Amino acid sequence: MHIRAAVARDGNPALSLEDLELGPLRPNDVLVRIVATGVCHTDLKSASALSPVPRPVVLGHEGAGVVEQVGSAVRKLVPGDHVVLTFAFCGQCRSCQEAEPAYCYHQWPLNFGCRRPDGTTPLRAEAVENPGPVHGDFFGQSAFATHAIAEERNAIKVRRDAPLELLGPLGCGIQTGAGAVLNDFALRPGQSLAVFGTGSLGLSAIMAARLSGASRIIAVDRHRHRLELARELGADEAIDVNDTPATAEIMRLTGEGVDFALDTTGVLPVMREAIDVLAPRGTCGFVTGPWDRRELPVPVHQLLLGRKIRGIVEGNSNPDLFIPRLVDFFLQGRFPFDRLVSFYPFDAINQAFHDVEAGTAIKPILRMP
Repeated sequence: MHIRAAVARDGNPALSLEDLELGPLRPNDVLVRIVATGVCHTDLKSASALSPVPRPVVLGHEGAGVVEQVGSAVRKLVPGDHVVLTFAFCGQCRSCQEAEPAYCYHQWPLNFGCRRPDGTTPLRAEAVENPGPVHGDFFGQSAFATHAIAEERNAIKVRRDAPLELLGPLGCGIQTGAGAVLNDFALRPGQSLAVFGTGSLGLSAIMAARLSGASRIIAVDRHRHRLELARELGADEAIDVNDTPATAEIMRLTGEGVDFALDTTGVLPVMREAIDVLAPRGTCGFVTGPWDRRELPVPVHQLLLGRKIRGIVEGNSNPDLFIPRLVDFFLQGRFPFDRLVSFYPFDAINQAFHDVEAGTAIKPILRMP
């Protein structure tokens, strides 16, 4: 079928809107008409010249839409269902079998390989100037498009009374921040949290911590408008690192450090600060890291007092359970992630990318025509 998609090609820093052909469904596939797609920092990194993601490629991994067709083996979805598309996982490895799909043994090739396990892609360009296959299946969806093919297991059914155009970011960014607090840290009432970086992940973590009854939530960033929003969403203190060293201020505020620290920046000096502000037995979580794989010096002596470091992927989420739970929290007025959102028309995708990079937009969502 004919679709419209945003394509990243070699030598072109901007995405180009192109008409593509989307191939037929396999037995476990679902065809989704995309209503709206969130823009994530992972999309920006994957579109950059330094990315290992193959080109040409259709990115996008926070899609939400309506099921139009299902493969012959699909059982949990039917045409007309509202779905949020999330990360791909194999369903067969030890992690998947133990209901830990975020830590699928094949997480990297399934989400960043941009081809099916048999090496094929469902997308093809027919234009005279750029004919040939286009890599798809980014995070099992390639949702910067009017239609996408996902597998049944990474298409999550959501309730129909929820605003579908808002829900796409629950499939990655918001799920990651909230899940770090609710699933991985399992933060309890009375515990404390410091969040380094108040983009969509960090602000989602702050909302989740307030939902969990945290006694003290500290937000750290260099963007004043984000820190103001962090306070409105539940942060007790907001540290502007343009004016105040974060480590010294957190230790001054807490005396002994925090129970949990979450770094969302992937910047090595900031990641080290997140370790340094832990109280004894505290836990530091990292949700990203430098794409050039630079290493972080770890203060081993400091860890001996029961301090822990955890890598967290996709908020340690089981999406079939966690995404509907977040939707319920939102509709109850307890998780107002709509406060993070700015809407853009699909043809303004490059402006949305620019605004994310500049820090002027927290969570852009592209509305499909």
